[in-house]
Amino acid sequence: MLSRLYAKWMIAWETALTERDKNRIVRPLEWGFDWLPELQASSLPATDLERMIALSRQIEHTSSDFFGYTTPTDFRLETRHPLLFPTNVRPETLAKEAELHRRALSGKLKTAQFLRFTSPVRSPHPENDQVNARWFPARSNAQTANKPRQAMIVMPQWNADGLSHNALCAIFNRFGISCLRLSKPYHDIRRPAELERSDYAVSANLGRTIAACQQGVVDVRSCLDWLEQQGYEQFGILGTSLGSCYAFIAAAHDPRLKISAFNHAATWFGDVLWTGQSTRHLRKAFEDAGLTQSLLRDLFRCISPMAYMERFASSPRQVLVVHATWDLTFLQEFSLDVLKHFRQHAIDYTSKVLPCGHYTTGETPYKFIDGWYLGRFIYSAFKKLAAEPNALTQPAQHVAL
Repeated sequence: MLSRLYAKWMIAWETALTERDKNRIVRPLEWGFDWLPELQASSLPATDLERMIALSRQIEHTSSDFFGYTTPTDFRLETRHPLLFPTNVRPETLAKEAELHRRALSGKLKTAQFLRFTSPVRSPHPENDQVNARWFPARSNAQTANKPRQAMIVMPQWNADGLSHNALCAIFNRFGISCLRLSKPYHDIRRPAELERSDYAVSANLGRTIAACQQGVVDVRSCLDWLEQQGYEQFGILGTSLGSCYAFIAAAHDPRLKISAFNHAATWFGDVLWTGQSTRHLRKAFEDAGLTQSLLRDLFRCISPMAYMERFASSPRQVLVVHATWDLTFLQEFSLDVLKHFRQHAIDYTSKVLPCGHYTTGETPYKFIDGWYLGRFIYSAFKKLAAEPNALTQPAQHVAL
């Protein structure tokens, strides 16, 4: 009886959180072929749908090229005030943004360092192509003196504001682990001025959505290059929601990432878009164009973790998967499917389950439980990695675009 009441209450709370923002826009389907490489075929398929499915499979089979890159040459550290860059217009959010601006102007807000560089993957938006990652360097002390230099890349969720996940980075610093909190394409300072939300990262423009993932993955790998230039030797990645998708694909293509933490995970990108409560506006656009869940899975196959499962399993790594029982955005069945395939591929993973949903993970007390799971795993995994003989990472293979 109590469990049913709890489930009902949790689903109602989760639904209310997904419906708070009224600025989700239903845009018509666009194929977006201009965002992607040409289809390598002697004769093109008859329809745009068939052409996009064929292109998605081509990208999957040539993913080393698609997610390959040339190391940027303009890495630089920029000092500025950390600001919110909100993606909603709720009064409390706008008030928080105004307060940060007030404190910055009055000199009461501390500045922070941000790694900036030009992304090897370009878009029509110059602001988006300037990668942004807040730098949280760990202090050297007796605890870190006799172990390899370790660093994490942290990627928050879709539509995360500029302060999301900063607290996790501060926690990892206490373990002697430095962090780059990476802004995904079209997020916070990278967001084009015409957008309120980070809509271009995931939208009804298929090609642009795929290209955004490509850019996000390449940006992660470029950050690893910079960290190596600073003398770091061991690396991990943490991704939440959409960030977990980018993180998985980056790890699958870069063996330097020996530790992976996926905070909400699913196997197929298209399944999440079709069934998720927070992507109902996208499903409406796809349904209006006559697409189905099965077709959407095929269309987005090339940016789905499932497409690179064998590649991910080919390098030894420690993995954490956190999922939520009443997740209405990444349905629990999709997270369980991840675990099933991890077992089939003999991947060394740890599973943790939150008694809440996708959005409620960010609410008290669940955010503290989630933080405990993530922090404990990252601490233990890096401690184990540091103890391994000859644990230095191997240089990754870079493929020029």
